[in-house]
Amino acid sequence: MSYHTEITIASESRTRRTRMTERMRSLVRETTLHPSNFILPLFVSDSAANFRNEISSMPGVYQLGIDHILRESEKALEAKLGGIILFGITEDKDENGTSAHSEQGIIQQSVREIKKRFPELLVATDVCLCEYTSHGHCGIIREGASGEFEIMNDETVEQLVLEALSHAEAGSDLISPSDMMDGRIGAIREALDENGFENLPIMSYAAKYASGFYGPFREAAGSTPSFGDRRSHQMDPANSDEAMRLIERDLREGADIIMVKPAMSYLDIVRKAKDEFNIPIAAYQVSGEYSMIKAASANGWIDEDRVMMESLIAIKRAGASIILTYFALDAAKKLG
Repeated sequence: MSYHTEITIASESRTRRTRMTERMRSLVRETTLHPSNFILPLFVSDSAANFRNEISSMPGVYQLGIDHILRESEKALEAKLGGIILFGITEDKDENGTSAHSEQGIIQQSVREIKKRFPELLVATDVCLCEYTSHGHCGIIREGASGEFEIMNDETVEQLVLEALSHAEAGSDLISPSDMMDGRIGAIREALDENGFENLPIMSYAAKYASGFYGPFREAAGSTPSFGDRRSHQMDPANSDEAMRLIERDLREGADIIMVKPAMSYLDIVRKAKDEFNIPIAAYQVSGEYSMIKAASANGWIDEDRVMMESLIAIKRAGASIILTYFALDAAKKLG
């Protein structure tokens, strides 16, 4: 016995019509990427000016002396990226991270040189102490009565203010505090305003989670804590309402842009922040996210370019208009 079933599909249900060709898909695409959405993180070393050292856990990413930083800056400008963000690497470390605000510090020198050569390039600067402290923590530590070490919030904020001011004086276009100390946005905003930098914006790492995805960065920046961890000041990955409270506080204190970090495991936080505050949102596709894609590609498990672009469009679709990513130059090339 044979059966014949006639299937009638309603005309309005044929959504594939707009997916049949790339030309049509492009016409109806809801979310698009542009190189101006990307900020390229760069690690600048105070070793020799021509220093170039590939980071073993981040293929294609390097610690660079100033000469190479200038070359990467030129590439970023030619690719029409939104900008770059600088992280300092130095051997000049002490307990309080005082070299972070030195006029001759590696970030300060680099910003001056970049702005001299490429004044139109947006240069953001990371404000934190972890790259400059001998113990690798994000602030000043003191031993408590119980013998345990504690990061001193207010003393750390004083150092962060000095660091932010030194970056402003060097020519930074975007001050980016990543330390997660309480009250640092208000203190930095007040200091900038009082010193003639009232028009200099702040991009706050407002929702920075205590994540396992930061491992390769700590190799890159030489900022692995020599003891303990950062869960006393970075956010618990289980919390989302807390992130909204921190974002609201940082905005009230004077932040102009807020950041969610990491990006891909916290896209719900990006979306929630965009819905609640409707402000410029940045998201950082961090080192571990980058390295996982690179490693899977190297093993032939995924198509690197395809997954790279898919991950970036997901971050944009979630609500971030600014994406910090080590893929910035490669993605810009793909976008043409």
